[in-house]
Amino acid sequence: MDLRKFIRDIPDFPFEGIIFRDVTPLLKNPQAFQAAIDKMAETVSDIDFDLIVAPEARGFIFGSALAYKLHKGFIPVRKPGKLPYETTSIEYDLEYGTAKLQIHSDAIDKGEKILLVDDVLATGGTANAIAQLVKKLGGEVAGTCFLVELTYLNPRERLRDYLIRTVISY
Repeated sequence: MDLRKFIRDIPDFPFEGIIFRDVTPLLKNPQAFQAAIDKMAETVSDIDFDLIVAPEARGFIFGSALAYKLHKGFIPVRKPGKLPYETTSIEYDLEYGTAKLQIHSDAIDKGEKILLVDDVLATGGTANAIAQLVKKLGGEVAGTCFLVELTYLNPRERLRDYLIRTVISY
């Protein structure tokens, strides 16, 4: 199945000059969504990991579905103020400012191997910040997995220390 047919391009969103790769049509189609999760699972089948970590919002969708398929635990990474227990935070730079992410401080045990999952790998900033959170808690980033990679933004440069697996590249 050609999953690209289910990804809609939205020009000038969220800012002028940006082409947003919208995965919601893929999520709406049960066969496409299942095929996407199956392909993501195939791409990480050789990676040894204990848990999946993913950011809100679309990362939750793909990360939790992949965790279910692979019989792994799932750890959410959220914006500040959304997690109810003690958190560990990181602030990182965006093209248009800064952002902050949090994870429960007890979410990862020392030495646990983590697969970082998200829908789209754009600049690599969010993924790199999450990798830093994983390390702060004593975890090891075993690899990363994204449905879509925007190669023209050179995200691998920012994530050069990590194994990167993607299903679709633009």
